[in-house]
Amino acid sequence: MPGDLQDELKEGMAHAQPGDFQGEHGDPLTVRTVPLFFDVLRVLLGAGVTVVAEAAFQDRVWRPGLEPLIGLAQLRVVQCHVDHDVSFERAVRRSVDRAHHRKAHGDSTLGKRTEDWARTFESFDRVSVSAPSIDVDTTDGYAPDLAEIVEFVNRA
Repeated sequence: MPGDLQDELKEGMAHAQPGDFQGEHGDPLTVRTVPLFFDVLRVLLGAGVTVVAEAAFQDRVWRPGLEPLIGLAQLRVVQCHVDHDVSFERAVRRSVDRAHHRKAHGDSTLGKRTEDWARTFESFDRVSVSAPSIDVDTTDGYAPDLAEIVEFVNRA
């Protein structure tokens, strides 16, 4: 299954750059990828393409990237959440299932205990852009359910 746009861009760029990247916001590959992510969104939206832009960015990245695009789209924000234990388990599973993607993303679970993960997880600053927003618990499926999420996204 393909990853999100930001992952696809970063993994493609990693092929042309030596070394491993730890996936931290300040690593050189991430610094180059984030503006490209928003540039691609601008091109697609400018061409009238409906876009789902998915990434685990914090507000300090999302807001300045999305605000200039508000005039190009009917922006809807779907913010997904789980508790830190579920998040940690999923990250560990992804790092095993997608080991070949390690060069571009590092391994955010390496050497971390669930307590360390919880501290980092709790400090995550969710997107606060001015747009209709819905909060979705993805612990076990979707709550609200997928039909309600689609109805929210399609609301004019």
